[in-house]
Amino acid sequence: MRRLKTRAQFQAVLGGITVSKTAHFALHARALTVASDVSEALLFPEPAVWLGAMVPKRWAKRAVTRNTIKRQIYNVGIEFSTGLEPRAHLVRLRSGFDRAQFPSATSDALKAAVRSELQQLFARARTSPVVAKP
Repeated sequence: MRRLKTRAQFQAVLGGITVSKTAHFALHARALTVASDVSEALLFPEPAVWLGAMVPKRWAKRAVTRNTIKRQIYNVGIEFSTGLEPRAHLVRLRSGFDRAQFPSATSDALKAAVRSELQQLFARARTSPVVAKP
């Protein structure tokens, strides 16, 4: 599994399709096509499972929380990478976790909640058919 690193890679995947959603996360995907344009070929140089994590400050104010969520995304992504098609995937946090329910920025309860929701997200991505965006 390769990681998305550049802004152009993240933007390209966000321009793809939304494969699955949960209460807090969305999984976006983009096919790795044979590029006629050299710049597109440089975005994803090899056909593999690419994964990125987008955790905006808007939904996770503290850096320790953002980093904890990103670690969970990559760890769960590694577990599910064998079942994913070779394309670029991006997990995006789309709403915040309730600070009243999870007062600690990096509690075990928060980690467990994030992990279970990410497992649901990736499981749905395996079962749902992927339709190309027109």
